[in-house]
Amino acid sequence: MARNDKLKNAAVKIGTAAGTVDAKAHKALNKAVNAVETAKEELAEVTKQLEALKQQIAKSSKRLQNALK
Repeated sequence: MARNDKLKNAAVKIGTAAGTVDAKAHKALNKAVNAVETAKEELAEVTKQLEALKQQIAKSSKRLQNALK
């Protein structure tokens, strides 16, 4: 019986450690996912701003070319 108790105690300790590691990994993964989503949103915003600047440069270039004629 004592031997079974030692095995059970060892199994409980292993299960507890595995659960703790799993919980920490899950939290870290959630933080990473949130960071990726934030970066993705910021990249989309910067891309929109870049497209607007491209359009402004194209208009300014066209006006400059007309003014130089």
